[in-house]
Amino acid sequence: MPPGSGVSYGMRLPIPIPTRSMRSSPASLVLAALTVAAATVTTTPALDAQQPAIPPISAVEIESHVRFLSSDLLEGRAPASRGGRITEEYLAAQLRSYGITPGNNGSFFQRVPIDVVGAQRATIKASASGKATASFAFPDDIVLWAGASVEKSGARAPVVFVGYGTSAPEFRWDDFKDVDVKGKILLVLINDPPAPAAEPDLFGGKAMTYYGRWTYKYEEAERRGAAGMLIIHNTERAAYGWATVVGSWASPQRMLPRDPRLPAPLGFRGWLTEEATRGMLRQAGLDLAELQRRAERRDFRPVDTGITIDIAFENSVQHLESNNVVGLIEGSDPEARREYVLLSAHWDHLGIGDPVNGDSIYNGALDNASGTADLLAIARQLARGPRMKRSALISFVTAEESGLLGSAFLAQNPLVPTEDIVANLNVDGGNVLGETRDLTVLGDTKSSLGPQLAALIAPRGMRISPDAHTERGYFYRSDHFSFAKAGVPSVSIGEGEDFVGRPAGWGLQQSEDYNTRRYHQPGDEFDPTWDFRGAVQLSNIVLEFTRALGNSRDWPAWSPGAEFKRVPRKPAM
Repeated sequence: MPPGSGVSYGMRLPIPIPTRSMRSSPASLVLAALTVAAATVTTTPALDAQQPAIPPISAVEIESHVRFLSSDLLEGRAPASRGGRITEEYLAAQLRSYGITPGNNGSFFQRVPIDVVGAQRATIKASASGKATASFAFPDDIVLWAGASVEKSGARAPVVFVGYGTSAPEFRWDDFKDVDVKGKILLVLINDPPAPAAEPDLFGGKAMTYYGRWTYKYEEAERRGAAGMLIIHNTERAAYGWATVVGSWASPQRMLPRDPRLPAPLGFRGWLTEEATRGMLRQAGLDLAELQRRAERRDFRPVDTGITIDIAFENSVQHLESNNVVGLIEGSDPEARREYVLLSAHWDHLGIGDPVNGDSIYNGALDNASGTADLLAIARQLARGPRMKRSALISFVTAEESGLLGSAFLAQNPLVPTEDIVANLNVDGGNVLGETRDLTVLGDTKSSLGPQLAALIAPRGMRISPDAHTERGYFYRSDHFSFAKAGVPSVSIGEGEDFVGRPAGWGLQQSEDYNTRRYHQPGDEFDPTWDFRGAVQLSNIVLEFTRALGNSRDWPAWSPGAEFKRVPRKPAM
């Protein structure tokens, strides 16, 4: 066990037996590791030493990392699992081989305590009574998980439809009015209330605000003392199908130990299919479409449905640990080296879950073995110099798929003062489809980072394309959001949709196909036909932007009207 890792080998997450044989043999994985070694430098030189010519970022370097990280051997890289531990050690070994300094008091690991809570399916009971009678099948009709790390979950309570479940004074919007929903089970719509023609900028217009995220809705329900909450799934508005809901939430959930300062947790959290919801409400004389129309108005009031829902299930609970893997490249300037450019990518995925077409390993090749591979390649270049004036913090964070847990823990327990972090550049999903003429940058309009990056790529003949799906709230769904909440200007940099040598619309078609067929499903696997020239292009852009920020004395700033504020810097002692 590496010094200071904080990993307890006495606590193990039971590994379900995959429903297929491993496709990647140990020999093939050794060859992949050797390929990575051949694409990089395996010695550990001092950063200031004279070095031979640095091999540039290459397609084979990134491809080799992706092959290993998405292999069946790692069983989907779930945090606090055997595959997750292998992943952590692999990342630390790569950073060590590059000559990068451990980022946490001599260790590459920042211990992240994680509670793993799994609903025991044989115990799940979900039914409706009163004005509607129904039994909900898990996971065909309903997906449920615990609101906290407890052995028993559930609630039996009246159901209240609360529209979008939003209380937003700045928009003069309150779905709850003066209705006390304490002890009730709340039924809620996904996303923000839509902006009417008379108010095109309401809740960001087409763009989703944080009020539209499922995380906010559960948090608001807790603040109001609700017994539980069910979000009504809608594929178009959620931007993913029911299979993604099952893949994301029907398996054991990972959560940070609950902060005692927070309100009491919900008795359960869950999703209900639109079809099951519609049928239940119809029995009670209510029409879901009409309720949705009413919920789009400011004068909406909560609706007591006359239905009682009874949910109960038992949980397996384990208190385990995972790790953020963090390396530090110290800057060359004696004054500027106490300022940091933070680079991040999440290494985790969903592990082993419900089989789809006989496949139970959720490999996460694109999400996010590809982004992790890009950051490894970027880190190698930064480590071999020339050194920047500012320092670089390389962070591979855990448990993003469980709700940004690793990045949230790092933001709440920073390894350097938060006020000294210049910016966060995040990579969540690398480009494996070829070179593009554009980038998609989540958060490009929220701070000066967007215009800075646009100016940097313009000489390449590239541009930043507007987010084609602002209604999906992608900005709030990746790790840069954790650092933005802490006040650090942050963006997530990814591929655009204008691919070189491809017809117009091809990139969007590929994106939609991935979201429908592979996102958070076992189908997100390595594809030998992928074109890693796009990964090289993206990695070099992030590298160049990192160096521009690292050699500047300017500080990126939040845009006027952004919902985030920088933490003031403390004067040097």
